[in-house]
Amino acid sequence: MADNNKIKILAVTGPTASGKTALAIELAKRLDGEIISCDSMQIYRGMDIGTAKPRKEELRAVPHHLIDILPADAPYSCSDYVKDAERAIDDIVSRGKLPIFCGGTGLYLDRLLKGGNADEAACDPEIRKELMAFHKQNGTDALYDRLVFLDPVAAKTIHKNNIKRVMRAIEICLATGQKKSDVDKKNSEIVDKYDHRVITLCFNNRELLYERIDRRVDAMIAEGLVEETKRLIAAGVFERSQTAAQAIGYKELFPYIRGESTLESCTDELKRASRRYAKRQITWFGGKDYAHKIYVDEGGQLKTFENIVNISQKLF
Repeated sequence: MADNNKIKILAVTGPTASGKTALAIELAKRLDGEIISCDSMQIYRGMDIGTAKPRKEELRAVPHHLIDILPADAPYSCSDYVKDAERAIDDIVSRGKLPIFCGGTGLYLDRLLKGGNADEAACDPEIRKELMAFHKQNGTDALYDRLVFLDPVAAKTIHKNNIKRVMRAIEICLATGQKKSDVDKKNSEIVDKYDHRVITLCFNNRELLYERIDRRVDAMIAEGLVEETKRLIAAGVFERSQTAAQAIGYKELFPYIRGESTLESCTDELKRASRRYAKRQITWFGGKDYAHKIYVDEGGQLKTFENIVNISQKLF
């Protein structure tokens, strides 16, 4: 139910390559809105092709916020995002416009809507530095075992290869003395902060989504993803930033750039990694009761873009 005392916001979410950017831009045009990125990697300058950042013409079509706000090796937390997003909302609303979030980083959106602050409490650079050193020396399995020991409930919800989230969960435990799973439970009980409508793009036929992912990866390679990755390596970004080093779209190309594998093999691995990421996004948003599902396909065929726009607009 709408709450007229709360600021209204719209969000377009869903798995990678589902068509979020185009839909958000069209809705912004029709609803007099401005877009706030909800992507944990598009905040970084110089990481353009690999993060599927909106093209220049798309950025010019409607105002965008929280894109290219930091150098690629700068630390940034969920708490930082919430603060920046809230400032962007206030700015947009002050001009009589509608804030429209667009992106697939579900944790960022969830924390914004629910108002939790575990990341702020757990911000301890020394602990993070120790965990990075521990991971480098002992490996992924040993790091994950520490999380299993400290918070087995949280460990069940985080894949061991998601190094950033594993470290964050351990950091919360060590910095606050609380389990991340307990903090998340408390946050889930917080009353929604905004009068929001969240659209999640879905596919009845998962293979149609995977085809879109494969075409996007091929386009990224053609547009210069290898060269972009080489520039970031030369600048030392991946050495200084664990977040950048783990970003899908770059690490899969490292073996090719080192001369250890073929470009075709690395491209195939990038497609597989992107499909696995899409599955995790589908699972995340599928479990949120605030997400209004809109199916992009019907009867084995993609719906027209206009049809998807009209359905989305009616929800708001």
